[in-house]
Amino acid sequence: MIKSELVQMIADKNPHLYHRDVENIVNAILDEITDALSTGNRVELRGFGAFSVKNRPARTARNPKTGDQVNVDEKWVPFFKTGKELRERLNK
Repeated sequence: MIKSELVQMIADKNPHLYHRDVENIVNAILDEITDALSTGNRVELRGFGAFSVKNRPARTARNPKTGDQVNVDEKWVPFFKTGKELRERLNK
């Protein structure tokens, strides 16, 4: 599912809301999650899961095509851990 499909599904289930309002709400939620993660905070949605940021330290890797060593810089990557309710629904 892509974001536009999510917006359409929510709009279909809530005919009293305008499509553009649903799109603004979805964008606002995603922006808030992104902003929280970019400042190093954790975002927990009970029953769904938790978003956090993990550090990957700098390392020396190998280019698989040439075999040469390549230095990879340190980076921060998003991480998602499923909540208990979501895990149980997926494993029924």
